[in-house]
Amino acid sequence: MEETVTDIEVRYVETDQMGIVHHSNYVVWCELGRTHLIKKLGFTYKELEEAGVISPVTNIDLHYKIPVRYGDQIKLHTWIEKYDGVRVMYGYSIINEEGLRCAEGTSTHVCVDQKSFRPLSIRKHLPAWHEAYEQHKK
Repeated sequence: MEETVTDIEVRYVETDQMGIVHHSNYVVWCELGRTHLIKKLGFTYKELEEAGVISPVTNIDLHYKIPVRYGDQIKLHTWIEKYDGVRVMYGYSIINEEGLRCAEGTSTHVCVDQKSFRPLSIRKHLPAWHEAYEQHKK
């Protein structure tokens, strides 16, 4: 299983009036981790889009456990949780400097034709991605 670890320094703009990171920023961080993982596997979203394929989120599920605050240094762990040839589910875990899990979750994605938005089989249309996902899923 391939996993990336992305270091994130929490910025003031990411916090709410209570001084805690606003929940919407976790989704942005997940995208950052997912992009890093895909790059580590040898691919980019830019190449995917140039091939006329996009990968929308079909589901996101995040669980918040310990607040993250401005100035905190966190580590975002990202991996492929599940893959079935059509859908890919990425897993995420956000760990603070004390080693405590602050949040965890998953996001599920499919690939679709950029013009028609019709679903595409990753197995069939993106064989190199398919092979990498098969090799590195949990």
